[in-house]
Amino acid sequence: MAAKRIFDLFLSIIGLFLTWWIILLLIVISRIDTGGSGIFKQRRVGQYGKLFTIYKIRSMHAVTGEISKTGKFIRKYKLDELPQFFNILNGSMSFVGPRPDIPGYYDLLQGEDRVILELKPGLVSRAAMKYFNEDEILAAQSNPEQYNDEVIFPDKIQMNKNYYYNRSLKEDIKILFSFINTTLL
Repeated sequence: MAAKRIFDLFLSIIGLFLTWWIILLLIVISRIDTGGSGIFKQRRVGQYGKLFTIYKIRSMHAVTGEISKTGKFIRKYKLDELPQFFNILNGSMSFVGPRPDIPGYYDLLQGEDRVILELKPGLVSRAAMKYFNEDEILAAQSNPEQYNDEVIFPDKIQMNKNYYYNRSLKEDIKILFSFINTTLL
C-alpha cells in the first residue's frame, strides 16, 4: 500500500507544519502543570504485534497520577494526540487504522481477529469515533473493566475487522472526513 504511506507522509508533514507551535506550547504548559516532562511515552502494540513507542502530551501529574486541569482540557479535545504526527511520520502509525492499545489486548487476539495486527495502528478509526468519550462511558459503569472487556473491546474488534476487509485509500479519506465533521466541527 504505497499510496497509503505517501498519503500518511503528506498529511503528517502538513499536520506538523500547522501544529508544531501548538505541540510545543502544550509541552511547556504540560511540563508546568504536571511536573513531568511534558511528553508522555508509552509502549503500545503495533503492526504485526510488535511494540512501538507512542507519543502524547502528558496529561497526568507525575507524582499523583491524577489527570491535571490542563490534562482534562487537552484530553477532551484530543490535543494530547498531536505528537502522534511524529509516529505517523516515522511509519509506526498511520492516519487511519485501529487505535494502538496497551499490551494485553490486541496482542492476545485469537483466530480471525488477529488480522487486525496486519494493520498499522491509526490516529483515527470508526471505532475511535464511536467511542470518542470512552473514558466517560467506562466511568458510568459499575465494573468498567468488565464492560470494556465484554462490550467495548469486542465491538472495536468487529469494527476494525470490517475496516481490514474494506480498507482502501478512498475509505481512509471517508473516515478522515467523517472524523473532522463529527469530532472537530
